[in-house]
Amino acid sequence: MGTAERSVRETLLDAAHDLLVERGYRAVRMQDVAAAAGVSRQTVYNEFGDKWGLAQAVVIRHNERYLDGIDAVLSDHDDLYSAVVAAVTYTLETSADDRLKKAVLTGEGGDEMLPLLTTQAEPVLFAASERIAEHALRHWPHLDRDALTEITGAAVRLTTSHIMLPSGPPEQVAHFIARIVTRYVGVAAKTPGSGAVPPGTV
Repeated sequence: MGTAERSVRETLLDAAHDLLVERGYRAVRMQDVAAAAGVSRQTVYNEFGDKWGLAQAVVIRHNERYLDGIDAVLSDHDDLYSAVVAAVTYTLETSADDRLKKAVLTGEGGDEMLPLLTTQAEPVLFAASERIAEHALRHWPHLDRDALTEITGAAVRLTTSHIMLPSGPPEQVAHFIARIVTRYVGVAAKTPGSGAVPPGTV
């Protein structure tokens, strides 16, 4: 993709993001996005196909930016348990102030976008799981790839469910998910004030 083409796409995604947050999916027209980006309506259709494709692209790009933050958080920790705690806490706390996620999850302006984080969330969840697992394997190459890939997918889905329906303070949820991850891959988990806990220990 050339620089000019990417610039148009990014401009369209910026415009669509702002309009979706302000108006909700139902009230946004492709013409509105085109006007905000300073291009023709046909350019928007050529780039994304339809309004659903545009909305999906907005959510996927938004998720990629989250993953940039998670990459940085993971890189700050030497042990897997602390890294998972930090990554989940970061995700839950950042999501709490996320205007786009709020618009999607609360159905502001209609609940048409909700499937992008629920029943049709596979592109977003797969991308997140794959990227986090690859990062972890680069950082901890001794871990079993298959086990880590499986549990990363489960952890991402579990974290997403807590974004949608919080069941406790972010740090508490983060430690719960970290215990699941470390026990699954056979790494000793560290719990506050108790040192390392062998996998499988209650």
